[in-house]
Amino acid sequence: MPHTAHAEDHVKPFVYETLTTKALHFSISEIQSRMQVLKPLALDLDYTRTMMGFLLFNDSPDTMGMIGLGGGSLAKFCRSYLPKARIDVVEINPHVIALRDVFHVPPDDSLFAVRRGDGADFVRSPPHRMDVLMVDGYDPDGIPPALCSQAFYDDCRESLQPEGLLVVNLHMGHCDYAVHVERIRRAFDGRILVLRDQDCGNSIVFGCAGCRLQRAQTSQLRRPRHFDAAAWKELAPSLAEVMDELRKTAFDGVGRV
Repeated sequence: MPHTAHAEDHVKPFVYETLTTKALHFSISEIQSRMQVLKPLALDLDYTRTMMGFLLFNDSPDTMGMIGLGGGSLAKFCRSYLPKARIDVVEINPHVIALRDVFHVPPDDSLFAVRRGDGADFVRSPPHRMDVLMVDGYDPDGIPPALCSQAFYDDCRESLQPEGLLVVNLHMGHCDYAVHVERIRRAFDGRILVLRDQDCGNSIVFGCAGCRLQRAQTSQLRRPRHFDAAAWKELAPSLAEVMDELRKTAFDGVGRV
């Protein structure tokens, strides 16, 4: 992947510790990731629990991709509670990867790998088609232009299985937020669901290459038998919000909102 640049070209994050948490920062004013010391697998930030809303549409993905490691919250949660999934994590900043042990990110194995690379290159030439692709790639200046262009979102769709799901974390305060949402909408022919968190300023956008969103509108919020009960209970309030928003969304015959 040719666009990773040298280590000195990337900003070093720092870890801010309290008695109960460890947080990854590029600046003291913004948290990139946070871990509970006594519950390292817990998803401590609200938006990460909302991103797990893909479970409502596919609770047993075989293949997953993640762009952006951060403190590894989503990576280690999925590795633990979706143990049969192949998970490829791509992170461009080597200083972030160097902190993986601090945040208890599990070691690489046959089904889980953290690699240094450019997310745009990853979706342009994916190692395989994915059931779920999660995009949460930020640097000190926000979301990199290469990870929010129309070409990028088009490549995201092409990297997915026919019924695959894209999950993107966007900041509503970004001056081009509406443009980014529209690009995802265009890439997925209108088959998107948008969850806005007014308090934290995050917006989670789900895009589906097939009809999973529409089919899920009439389903019930039930824990899959294979999924850990305690972990599902942790996710349940956020999943309920995703389901409520899904039921308010009107799709036409071809899936457009």
